[in-house]
Amino acid sequence: MYLNANNISFAYKKNKPILQNISISIPENKVIGLMGDSGSGKSTLCKIMAGYIENYTGTVTFDNELISTKDYYPVQLIFQHPEKTMNPKWKMHKVLEESWNPPRKLMDTFGLKDNWMGRWPNELSGGELQRFSILRALNPKTKFIIADEISTMLDAVTQVQIWDALLDYCKQNKIGILAVSHDKDLLEVISDDIVLFNDINKL
Repeated sequence: MYLNANNISFAYKKNKPILQNISISIPENKVIGLMGDSGSGKSTLCKIMAGYIENYTGTVTFDNELISTKDYYPVQLIFQHPEKTMNPKWKMHKVLEESWNPPRKLMDTFGLKDNWMGRWPNELSGGELQRFSILRALNPKTKFIIADEISTMLDAVTQVQIWDALLDYCKQNKIGILAVSHDKDLLEVISDDIVLFNDINKL
């Protein structure tokens, strides 16, 4: 199975495209690194592939079929800033349960502690919130993960813990990953192949 973005073009302002004729393919059970400069349009492409932006030209297909937005979206985007994706009026158990109820073993793998569940998002650190954000994305219906600079704001130890857990889970469950970063060293460690954003964006 593949997640394919085909000839994607998009502009926030008319006649000022940020993406032009981009095509990229993500196979299941592989990690594809996407490297490019900040502000180049990588995050916009991520949002398109994950169904957050719809007014683009081109197609995004899963297993050669257009993805339905009526059902659970099989492409889950993990953002750089998890606090922006969570309802500040919900305690963490509800934030997690909005997606699914992961088994205890998996929660332990990602280092979620029981005493975090009754806290508000603003009572946890960025690294703690990102663990919730990643685990929410690993709903059993997820087939592809787009990780957009997910460890940039984290300390080195937390980066290693999070990536090790995510890569292991996705490999076991044949989930493809698009890992977006400007950190070449990171991508060389985690990726099966690296794509340069400037090479696929034909502006």
